[in-house]
Amino acid sequence: MIKAMTESVEMMLERWRINYVEGNNEIEAFQEFRVLTSEAISRTAFGSNYLEGKNIFDMISKLASLASVNSHKMKIPVIGRIFRSSDEIESDNLALQLRKSIIEIVRKKEEEMKLEESNSSEGCDFLGLLIKATQETDEEKKISIDDVIDECKTFYFAGHETTAGLLAWASLLLAINPDWQDKARKEATEFLNKDYSTSEFYNHIARSKTLNIIINETLRLYPLGGSVSRRVAKKVRLGNLVLPPGIGVTFSILAIHHDTEFWGEDVHLFKPERFSEGVAKAMTNSTNMAFLPFGYGPRTCVGLNFGLLEAKIGLLMILSRYHIALSPTYVHSPVYHPTLRAQHGIQITLHAL
Repeated sequence: MIKAMTESVEMMLERWRINYVEGNNEIEAFQEFRVLTSEAISRTAFGSNYLEGKNIFDMISKLASLASVNSHKMKIPVIGRIFRSSDEIESDNLALQLRKSIIEIVRKKEEEMKLEESNSSEGCDFLGLLIKATQETDEEKKISIDDVIDECKTFYFAGHETTAGLLAWASLLLAINPDWQDKARKEATEFLNKDYSTSEFYNHIARSKTLNIIINETLRLYPLGGSVSRRVAKKVRLGNLVLPPGIGVTFSILAIHHDTEFWGEDVHLFKPERFSEGVAKAMTNSTNMAFLPFGYGPRTCVGLNFGLLEAKIGLLMILSRYHIALSPTYVHSPVYHPTLRAQHGIQITLHAL
């Protein structure tokens, strides 16, 4: 997928170059990276491009926003089913339109697969694999068209919203910490001598120590997912609490990532060097796991490697061409809606090298 990712970044950088030549060197980072990651997920997972999926991205983002705003509202039984709010009506309409749009992309993909007449999954993208799963003869492996639609909605949203946020917050931190930006740039220029299309390039990216620790510290300070919810399967003791089976538990990743007990008194400072010897040694007490940007254990986010690789490639290619600085118009106001984003955007100025 590296080729598709690098091509997506090149498209963004070309757009920046044109604007820069025309005298516009300020960007709104989150929006720029949202287009970038949307393009990348469209290419790698659905064999299309951003423009084809733009309507889907917009509808999913709107649905997620409505869900976030209404997540804590309680409905009165019976009455709540009769009298529906404008947000509920809009959500239902969006869900119907979204289903139609995704079915259209699925049907188009099915036609392409018929023309290719290939029964091999080699080189098949995410959507192709889902479609093949609907044709399984083994009922335990077979999925329905509704399953395909739900998987697509999740992949469309999670595959671009979180990585866009990571790139935006990393840009902010590098802009206000030019020493770390210079360190990352030095590493970036070394990687740019490699051929993107080779496994050697991937191996170098995976071992990029400076980028790794900068990204980890960004995810610690600005975790894209604010909390994780689980349902207790059996009676369990949690500290002084005894939780009965069936109860729901929600814990804040943001609070854990900013807890001085785990990270020390400098918990609110941007210090990538705390991760220089790995995640376990970054914490003051390595017996605890207090770094959870992608969850932990068997339910760790399936897109972890995809998202990190895309973020590294994006930062690598940007820093090799531009020095970034924070615009004086920036107003710091992080908010969960539903992922962590800047309420007023992240305005960055570009300075060509």
